[in-house]
Amino acid sequence: MAILTVDNLNVYYGNIHAIKGISLHVDEGEIVSLIGANGAGKTTTLQTISGLLRAKSGNISFDGKDITKERAHNIVEAGIAQVPEGRKIFSSLTVSDNVRLGAYTIKDSPENLKRDRKNFYDVFPRMRERKNQIAGTLSGGEQQMLAMGRALMSRPKLLILDEPSMGLSPIFVNEIFNTIKKLHDTGTTILLVEQNARMALSISDRAYVLETGRITLEGDAKKLMNNERIKSAYLGA
Repeated sequence: MAILTVDNLNVYYGNIHAIKGISLHVDEGEIVSLIGANGAGKTTTLQTISGLLRAKSGNISFDGKDITKERAHNIVEAGIAQVPEGRKIFSSLTVSDNVRLGAYTIKDSPENLKRDRKNFYDVFPRMRERKNQIAGTLSGGEQQMLAMGRALMSRPKLLILDEPSMGLSPIFVNEIFNTIKKLHDTGTTILLVEQNARMALSISDRAYVLETGRITLEGDAKKLMNNERIKSAYLGA
């Protein structure tokens, strides 16, 4: 069953037609990847889903509700959390403060929020060691972990990840993708934008290929990995 459906979405920057009638869906429990070159429109698509940009036309529905014109904070409250490209942590605050701010939309007992924080530190034990450290002094990989954990504190039904491996060392790239797989194994539904197409396709159920604002290919992720066009354009083969 689709938890997110994007239907004939069109997005403009001024007179520039950035997203040209794309349609996609994410089923509950899936990892779905959106791959493509720089400038293809991947981040624009995610920002429109998250309410940070407005669509010119088309519809976005989430969990059975039309969210096309909803404001960003309402979309977070509805159950979509995005980890933005570049992480965008609160660099002058501590790790612990960043984690607490991730739960600002959650109205629950202190005991349950404390349990959520414990779960975060269990998933990201490195963050427990650095909970009192200023977030801006963390390494890039650690900041990515913090950004992911901050998003999870909002208890999302859909986690959106925008270029989680960008700028990271190979060791941290592997660690981040292993964490994404663990989150998926616990039932988290994920929409992933990632330039490392090989890694993205290897952990995804399905994928869409976005080229100059249009979806040109879609299907089972493992089958797409064997597609000659995908190999040539995105996998270095």
